[in-house]
Amino acid sequence: MMNLPNALTLFRVLAVPFIVALLYFPGPTTCTLAMLLFLVAILTDLADGFLARKYNQVTNFGKFLDPLADKILIASVLVMLVELNWVSAWVAIIIIVRELLVTGLRAIAADKGHVIAADKYGKLKTIMQSVALVPLIYHYPVFGINVAWLGSGLLFVAVLLTIYSGWNYLYGFYRVWGD
Repeated sequence: MMNLPNALTLFRVLAVPFIVALLYFPGPTTCTLAMLLFLVAILTDLADGFLARKYNQVTNFGKFLDPLADKILIASVLVMLVELNWVSAWVAIIIIVRELLVTGLRAIAADKGHVIAADKYGKLKTIMQSVALVPLIYHYPVFGINVAWLGSGLLFVAVLLTIYSGWNYLYGFYRVWGD
């Protein structure tokens, strides 16, 4: 059960309290450290899936924990950014509610023997959320450029993708199981 891909996924979960703690005391140093740890965590998301497929180390534990780790990481960072007034609460609500809805739909489908795989919009949504959160976590100007504005713009695009991909899942679920 504990292979390298699963260990990388577990690292992502274990990184969350450290990122949250660093953001709890915002400043240039702590935000830089939080951003770097977040970057390492999101890069492990790329690495764990690649390694699991390449070395045939896909496990049920990994299938369960990988998407959960993504949700824990993204939701925790969003909540902290709302706490810091760096992200609007409605943005975090849309993203978190979408994740809960899709997870629920996947659980219902799994109970009926079907797998609802992540589609390209869901994957693109995750990438865009992660990319947007990097400058938002850092938050301080770089060479006079307000990176928080860049992060906010990217997060707005991520919210649009979040809504669209969530709608896609709902529509697909309804087409298969709608009564």
